[in-house]
Amino acid sequence: MAQPKYITKIDQIEQIPEEERERLKKITEKFVFRVNEYYLGLINWEDPNDPIKNLVIPNEGELEEYGRWDASDEDTNYAAPGCQHKYETTALLICSEVCGAYCRYCFRKRLFRNDVKEAMSDVDPGLEYIRNHPEINNVLLTGGDPLILATKKLRYIIEELRNIPHVKIIRIGSKLPVFNPMRFYEDESLLDLIREYSTPENRIYIMAHVNHPREITEEAKKGFAALHDAGAIVVNQTPILKGINDNPDDLAELLDKLSWAGVTPYYFFINRPVAGNNDFVLTLKEAYDAVETAKARTSGLGKRIRLSMSHTSGKIEILAIEDGKAYLKYHQSRDGNYGKFMVLDCPEYASWFDELPGNEQYWEQPEKKVEEVVSVNEMPDMPQKRKRKPQAASK
Repeated sequence: MAQPKYITKIDQIEQIPEEERERLKKITEKFVFRVNEYYLGLINWEDPNDPIKNLVIPNEGELEEYGRWDASDEDTNYAAPGCQHKYETTALLICSEVCGAYCRYCFRKRLFRNDVKEAMSDVDPGLEYIRNHPEINNVLLTGGDPLILATKKLRYIIEELRNIPHVKIIRIGSKLPVFNPMRFYEDESLLDLIREYSTPENRIYIMAHVNHPREITEEAKKGFAALHDAGAIVVNQTPILKGINDNPDDLAELLDKLSWAGVTPYYFFINRPVAGNNDFVLTLKEAYDAVETAKARTSGLGKRIRLSMSHTSGKIEILAIEDGKAYLKYHQSRDGNYGKFMVLDCPEYASWFDELPGNEQYWEQPEKKVEEVVSVNEMPDMPQKRKRKPQAASK
């Protein structure tokens, strides 16, 4: 199976002027860089504001002081090594710290630090935790990108999950359908795995991350079709990002093209206030207006989308922002507040739930379940180089 060539050094991208490459090197010292030739081929290098370029090429705004490494306090969700359990019926297995390319807006940028170890190649402790908690009926494989793993490794994880009677749904979060769509129509062993374990009784869901309509190429559509033919259900989620997809025309086109390709529009997210993400920030009002304008131009299929914030306390759906007020509802809640309706003042500058006056009455800061996971928010701002283990003296 032919695979696109991966590039991990900014110097290797000759389309970027040499002077700019030199400036960007200091960013790659803090935030890892990785892309592949297929995805680079989607960039219009004549456009300095090209949205595909903005997705994967470092920007100098990444070094501006903004946000936290772990903006949703995921360190408090770990119940076992590599396994998060925030909501009663859902568990996350963080099973990869590698992606097909690294999105510059990634809310888990911390995983790509060389001094952080949250993703686990050994998923057995997480699987054992899930076995022992019958309330868990769906499991999300995430990371990083689980579909970057070898099919043999994926088969082991999926087989083990299918042997747990109370796990009914397996979800796989991945941007590979647009970073490397060839994997899906050329890797027969992966398609065989999906055919075997995505059945009419228990489907496998691919949670795709398509951010912009230009990512839906002929190759991507061919990959979606291969996944559909193998029995997977494909849905899509993306944050709303300044300079990438905040144009309502682009969002409407994205909703249409996803629907036409049989990919369900699932979530639009508010970009989390993560370190390095300053250039992508929209206010809540700007994001809401862009989404509503786009929805007005698409079919009922596209209108199924929900605009939410993945906050420490839960998924908070934005129902409306009108006349300086935010109308919100807990779409999912860590503390059992599902459906809780909230009306809060919404200052023009507000870009996150914590910036809405009075938000603190609806949630409390969580405590860690296990102490082994170190909060990246308490670590130095610059990643620390791993110390090499001293080599044993030769005899």
